[in-house]
Amino acid sequence: MDKQEFFDKQYMPQMNRIGKVTGYLGVVLSFLPAVALAVFYGILPPWGALATAFVSGAAAFGALWFVEPISYFPVVGTVGTYMAFLSGNISNMRIPCASVAQAACDVKPGTPEGNVIATLGMATSIVINVAVLTIGVILGEKALELLPAGVKTALSSYLLPALFGALLMQFAMSKVSLSVVVLVFSIAFYVALNKGVFNWLPGARNYLPVLSCVFFAVAVGMLTFKNKDKAEK
Repeated sequence: MDKQEFFDKQYMPQMNRIGKVTGYLGVVLSFLPAVALAVFYGILPPWGALATAFVSGAAAFGALWFVEPISYFPVVGTVGTYMAFLSGNISNMRIPCASVAQAACDVKPGTPEGNVIATLGMATSIVINVAVLTIGVILGEKALELLPAGVKTALSSYLLPALFGALLMQFAMSKVSLSVVVLVFSIAFYVALNKGVFNWLPGARNYLPVLSCVFFAVAVGMLTFKNKDKAEK
């Protein structure tokens, strides 16, 4: 049995079973405290309030329920997607760890090797993340109090943009022309958004930038590779 056959017939079916079980278990455990309060203490918000909260959340973030899995899947793969949405901190921790692991091992996203390496990178990040968070919960506040005000301001203001900038350069260097086109589109879209062009869409700022940029990049990439294939033929 070669690597591809093992990946398709043994690894992925087993990972899909584990991913589904842990995903459903995560959903049950997420609602368990609320169910316990309702069952044992009779504390339950009115159904109207629950419906209003759901509709409000869906209007503001509902598009992200579809956009994020589509946009993250090419980097982390199927198994990584299970892990990412169960553990959280996807854009600021899981995706960077997965992409750095792939770059360190010189494998491409979307390949069986890339999916396995992304899974290992994310698993490592989850273990370290839990350990650091445990320490941070206990000692974090005291440690932050010892930092100068300028350092705390720099961490809160520039840490996340620096992380995304590093990720941008890592992926941009592999497809320079595509990255330039998408970057120009993103800047133009951001300017239009700030000028109120999309104010007629409810909650546009919460979902429209990611939604538009992701599908624009997919469309341009497909068109580019299709034209390249035609030219080679």
